[in-house]
Amino acid sequence: MDLGGTTILDGVSLDVDTGTFVGLIGPNGAGKTTLLRALNGALTPALGRVEVAGERIDRLGSKAASRLVATVPQDTSVSFDFDARETVRMGRTPHLSRFGGWSDEDSAAVERAMERTDVTGLADRAVTGLSGGERQRVLIARALAQATPLLLLDEPTASLDINHQVRTLELVSELVAEGKTAVAAIHDLNLAAHYCDELVLLSGGGVVAAGPPAEVLTEANLEGAFDANAVVSRHPVTGSVYVTALPETRAGDAEGRVHVVGGGGTAARHLYLLSAAGYDVSVGALNEGDTDTETARSLGVDAVTVPPFSSVDSAARDAVADRIERADCVVVADVEVGRGNLANLRAAADADSLVLVEERPFAERNYAGTEGERAYERLRARGTVVSAGDVLAAVTAAVEGEATDATSEERTEAREASQSDSSAT
Repeated sequence: MDLGGTTILDGVSLDVDTGTFVGLIGPNGAGKTTLLRALNGALTPALGRVEVAGERIDRLGSKAASRLVATVPQDTSVSFDFDARETVRMGRTPHLSRFGGWSDEDSAAVERAMERTDVTGLADRAVTGLSGGERQRVLIARALAQATPLLLLDEPTASLDINHQVRTLELVSELVAEGKTAVAAIHDLNLAAHYCDELVLLSGGGVVAAGPPAEVLTEANLEGAFDANAVVSRHPVTGSVYVTALPETRAGDAEGRVHVVGGGGTAARHLYLLSAAGYDVSVGALNEGDTDTETARSLGVDAVTVPPFSSVDSAARDAVADRIERADCVVVADVEVGRGNLANLRAAADADSLVLVEERPFAERNYAGTEGERAYERLRARGTVVSAGDVLAAVTAAVEGEATDATSEERTEAREASQSDSSAT
């Protein structure tokens, strides 16, 4: 595929099965948008051919091609002041004959598309006055009104907040489940991995890898295509492939000891990242059979464990205290806390440097009552509170001395409070 005498794509060969959601991923300039333009007939390849539903798309007229392929553009801004219903009606243009005019079938197709995308309530509003997420849904409705077998989307989540990103890709997934075929250029690798059936990784003008997300999103492929250091793991909640970029330093260059307090899969991702970054990692106390215990063993991470369904006993408390004392930083994951593992929070209060991960309010995961609240508030008052995506950066800052250290007096107070609580219990 040549543009202005420059070859953008070369030797690209793909088969997209009916009823699948295929994501095009790759660095900027890899040719994702160019490939989409070839699929909808806007560009003709210098060599080879593009077929949709058995038809050579480049040999069809504009109307005929638009009955096979509908495109949702990356830029959702519009210059015309039509209302939402009029915008969706434009999708029926390929089906209108020169003399036939508008039919009941066209009206029904428009209404179905608007209902399917939940924009019926926006029907009479000017499309220029809608939010980015609302305009996105209107443009998807317009594409659905075309009633094509293939739907193309160019960066459908660009410039949308996370709520609208998820809502958009959930909608596309539902359409695919109903028989539509979708191909989308997606810049967010984790969203692509979660929603797409197959991924096509483009780089250097060609296909680096194609197939299920787990086969495409490997650390070697990502380094080759993006020149990026990344860790590939499984999301502890969704089970999807999850990609996290490491800092600019090479993987394995970091030095220092980090102890992680987790359980129930909440620490798995942190164990992957911190180990890959080069830190000497320990974790615990954990129950045998816990997801985090299995992850630690698979990574060769030092784990303090207790038998299944058992509380943290005195031996485990001592082992955890020893690892915390030797650690340069302690990470407390977004873990659920009961009386059985409350000792982990109390031990973490003795850390010289503490990173506290918050994804859910503590009240939602506290099963230790007032004791749990007191222990957690001490941690929150002393630690650096971060989201899951910022753990590695926070740990790096703490270990390198960039984080604000607690004073000696604060550390003494925390230890005394922890010991007082333990004695009371």
